[in-house]
Amino acid sequence: MGIYFIDSSALVKRYINEVGSTWILGLFAPTLNNEIFIAAITSVEIVAAITRAERGKRISASDALAVRNQFRNDLQVEYQVIEITESIIIAGMVLAETYGLRGYDAIQLAAGCTVNTLCISSGLAPIVFVSADNELNVAAPKEGLIVENPNKPN
Repeated sequence: MGIYFIDSSALVKRYINEVGSTWILGLFAPTLNNEIFIAAITSVEIVAAITRAERGKRISASDALAVRNQFRNDLQVEYQVIEITESIIIAGMVLAETYGLRGYDAIQLAAGCTVNTLCISSGLAPIVFVSADNELNVAAPKEGLIVENPNKPN
């Protein structure tokens, strides 16, 4: 069992076939019993990415509807959703300033750091921060996170 925090750039690969999708799908193998955390804002970003793929004709309207519905179902049963608190927002502002991250990316990193701190303080293993965003993947280790990029698996 592993504990993973997956940002939007990586999680979308579960719903839209692209580079890294096979790697992401592997995290959800039932035999692994992985714990998957996501930030609450991820739900907006995933629905937006699916809708943009539909509008860009990368997936059909019927496929977009199906994967949006699948995501909404998965959101209820497969993910531990981290609410965006004032402390995460404040940490996100600092991370945005420190690393020049985009707003939601800074919030993703702040949420991942929060989960990591909670895991370690509870005597659990550190999380693995999963992102396909290069800027986030440079900043996250500087914040003490273990990083995996589904586009470049080890």
